Amino acid sequence: MIYMDNAATTAIRREVVESMLPYLINDYGNPSGVYRLSERAKNAVEESRRVIADIINADSDEIFFTSGGTESDNWAIKAEGLERKKGNIIVSSIEHHAVTESALWMKKQGIDVTFAPVDEFGIIRLDYLKKIIRRDTFLISVMLANNEIGTIQPVEEVSRLAGKYGAKVHSDAVAAFGHIDVDVKKLGVDYLSVSGHKICGPKGTGFLYVKGGNPVPYMHGGAQERDRRAGTENVAGIVGLATAARIAADTINERSKQEKRISEYMTKRILREIPYSRLNGDLRNRVPGNMNFSFQYANGGMLVVMLNKQGICASAGSACTSNSGKPSHVLLGIGLDDELAESSLRLTINHTITHREADYVVECIKKDVEKLRKLVL
Repeated sequence: MIYMDNAATTAIRREVVESMLPYLINDYGNPSGVYRLSERAKNAVEESRRVIADIINADSDEIFFTSGGTESDNWAIKAEGLERKKGNIIVSSIEHHAVTESALWMKKQGIDVTFAPVDEFGIIRLDYLKKIIRRDTFLISVMLANNEIGTIQPVEEVSRLAGKYGAKVHSDAVAAFGHIDVDVKKLGVDYLSVSGHKICGPKGTGFLYVKGGNPVPYMHGGAQERDRRAGTENVAGIVGLATAARIAADTINERSKQEKRISEYMTKRILREIPYSRLNGDLRNRVPGNMNFSFQYANGGMLVVMLNKQGICASAGSACTSNSGKPSHVLLGIGLDDELAESSLRLTINHTITHREADYVVECIKKDVEKLRKLVL
């Protein structure tokens, strides 16, 4: 199989598995215990916290371990909203559903929610954001990079604007972390969400960065995570997450160069050789390895099925909403109509893809798109 859906999940690295094994077999103690077995587990958790904090230029007490990006997004949006109890939240129109649905849930609790539009490339319109931000706006959520079209957002500029109004900024960095540099101080954010399984780490792991390290408690029933998130720590998962994050940070330059080289090659071929095709998102201002195309008169879902039969794993959009039966809100948000949005194909590669594999995928897409168009034209 040629795997081209790394935005959905990634293969866990062997080094990550090896780092986890001791805490599954020998050092399996509960970090909350008082004996030596527990102390080793607790030390592993705290060392992992330090590793991740160093990578994003944070303090270790600002890192809180979670079950993944969805929980981290929920925590940032809901906890901040429940603490304020009233006021306004601004969310970009192409956020992950973990953010948009959390914001809509807060709306039911009495919080006013405003959705900020993006331009045709998926970049938040700062001019419009300046018009809709209010004195009672207490949180703005703008993802660092979009998971469907790869567009990188001007989060630094959003943070500067938010600061003038005393508003906090949350950024979902799940699609960005491990692909581009993430420095929370440079970005100026107050919250940042990351998921482990998008960086060759274990599923069910992630973290939330909280500026100042004093978030509203999200789960109750225990004193874990400094009384902020109850529940016995997933020690092996946390260690695996930190190992994956360290490897991602150490190899980011070489991986990004290869991913960019192959994705640019594929993009040029597809746009040149397949009529009525378009690249969704910004051509250059995007995370390496992300390609999202629309092929007019060709259904994206059927295209994915056809590619699968030829040994190619791809997607028609976010894995979290692939079974919804609705056009992508991201593609609609950048101005595509329903028909064109439903003709989309997302390819997200890693550094192991070869030119030979890339050529095979492009040739398959060309033939399959032609077959699908013959059914409707």
